Amino acid sequence: MLKDYGRFIREFLLNPSCVGAIAPSSPRLANRMVEWVDWDSVNAVAEYGPGTGVFTTEILQQKRPDSQFFAVELNEDFANTFAERFPDVTLFRDSVGNIEKICQQQNVDQLDAVICGLPWATFSDELQTELLEAMLKVLKPGGYFATFAYLSGMALPAAHRFHRKLDGLFDQVEPSRTVWTNVLPAFVYQCRL
Repeated sequence: MLKDYGRFIREFLLNPSCVGAIAPSSPRLANRMVEWVDWDSVNAVAEYGPGTGVFTTEILQQKRPDSQFFAVELNEDFANTFAERFPDVTLFRDSVGNIEKICQQQNVDQLDAVICGLPWATFSDELQTELLEAMLKVLKPGGYFATFAYLSGMALPAAHRFHRKLDGLFDQVEPSRTVWTNVLPAFVYQCRL
């Protein structure tokens, strides 16, 4: 939607360290985020930073009807838009750093998958570590973690630091093929514990 492009540009200009995108992700990138997950084995999934819900649509199409799903969005404008579009999806207006408490509120012992739209390359070393460590407390062994990165952002030191962190924390870290039909071209880190 054209409105979503305006929303992303506005939020990016207001807070570029928290909103790392100038446009919503493309449907092809959304598909790349979820296509590699064995959804039959996923009982509980969380989405980090759903924005306007492009990845959410794919998650809802792929997940089992009986699996638990909730989203965590800190940005107020995006959270309001998300809540309007997906009234049946549980949304926490909170930081993903509080994921352990959020899981407890949802009676979820462990997550099988985390689908993530956070702008890792804009985060400080300390924030990257804090958010990853919080996630690892609730992501079960063998769990799936998908997040994406822009090709253009790979020149940033924070992007290299984040990739090294993933390599140190996960047993499997596979960068997907590039999605050229995204604004900006991007790829997915497909990670397993």
